[in-house]
Amino acid sequence: MRDEKPQMTHTERLKNALQHKPGPIPIDFGSTAVTGIHALLVEKLRDYFGLEKRLVKVWEPYQFLGEIEDDLKDAMGIDTVGITPRNTLFGFANENWKEFKTPWGQVVLVSEHFQTKPSPEGGFLIYPCGDTTVSPSGHMPRTGFFFDSIIRQEPIEETNLNVEDNLEEFQPISDEDLIYFASEAKRIEGSGRAVVATFGGTSLGDIALVPGPFLRHPRGIRDVEEWYISLVTRQDFIHKIFSAQTEIALKNLEKIYQKVGDLPQVVFVCGTDFGTQNSQFCSPKTFDSLYAPYYKKINSWIHRNTKWKTFKHCCGSIEVLMKNFIDVGFDIINPVQLSAKGMEPKILKERYGEKLVFWGGGVDTQQTLPFGTREQVRAEVLKNCEIFSKGGGFVFNAVHNIQANVPEENVVEMIEAVREFNGE
Repeated sequence: MRDEKPQMTHTERLKNALQHKPGPIPIDFGSTAVTGIHALLVEKLRDYFGLEKRLVKVWEPYQFLGEIEDDLKDAMGIDTVGITPRNTLFGFANENWKEFKTPWGQVVLVSEHFQTKPSPEGGFLIYPCGDTTVSPSGHMPRTGFFFDSIIRQEPIEETNLNVEDNLEEFQPISDEDLIYFASEAKRIEGSGRAVVATFGGTSLGDIALVPGPFLRHPRGIRDVEEWYISLVTRQDFIHKIFSAQTEIALKNLEKIYQKVGDLPQVVFVCGTDFGTQNSQFCSPKTFDSLYAPYYKKINSWIHRNTKWKTFKHCCGSIEVLMKNFIDVGFDIINPVQLSAKGMEPKILKERYGEKLVFWGGGVDTQQTLPFGTREQVRAEVLKNCEIFSKGGGFVFNAVHNIQANVPEENVVEMIEAVREFNGE
């Protein structure tokens, strides 16, 4: 356990961790779409802490993540705040909030563009850009708590594959988006919290984006299975897509930087998963040939021109790819999936802790957090904090988003254990 030290600000805590310096472990929940909390649990946590009764805003409808407002951030000791894209994963802006009753009976606030219809199988269908005149792009099952993408790929004609079709969502940034990012930066500049930004347009091959749930009529390779097949059988075509996406991304980042400057300490670059529970989707050799040239360009531009640290999200068993992530310039790896094969905290910290910041991995979200006792949660959190925080380079988060039916008492125990470790 740490000796008591002078109080550090939220921003100082994160900067300290990013610089691999020992000190209090910063806590992140809610700054990104992969470090959030489900809306149902947000409501339960507000009740637990005795906060003002408010309907929870669903800021990320795809995974049904709830907004963690400042009063809950204070109660949980959260050090971060996020800048997120203007449009959600279903292609509409969060504005003019309205009430929506979920299948589990919770009433939440959603964007006026959040348009659904009952599904024949039960549950709800949701529409891209809120346009109910086109095919739905997401389905929330009757017993589910978030949406699944609906595959809407047209038949593939091998001789007519067009790179432009898979660039539909990778376009020069609009003036509207630039104004939005500038406004968001100004809004949170005085928040006192460390800023984590997601600008979009740099997550090459992210399988959550491939089906185009935000597009009215997605063209190109949009089926998940077909995309993975293409990574083997159409590599020349994938190279053309990634090359074009990267060139657009670099021009967009330059314009965005002119608006937000070095306010963000961290920028979410990539959410592409390469791991399964027991293995990887691709070998280190394939990663180096197919992905590395483009990630290296993006990270190099960021490191040359900004003070941002680059954030790579990747689930699963990816220990064999850690060196590759370092080589292409990623500063941060998230979420550190403890339950996956080969992802032992001690080994990861010893092998890669000098080069990578581990963002997450504070507690297992497949077993311990949802099903363990409070004592088990506390013990695991303290153990992982001890391992990952040595020499700095650790930001506390769980493993991906905390899901709907996790006991709020376990989440509180998790937070209390981090505070205990920090000597607070």
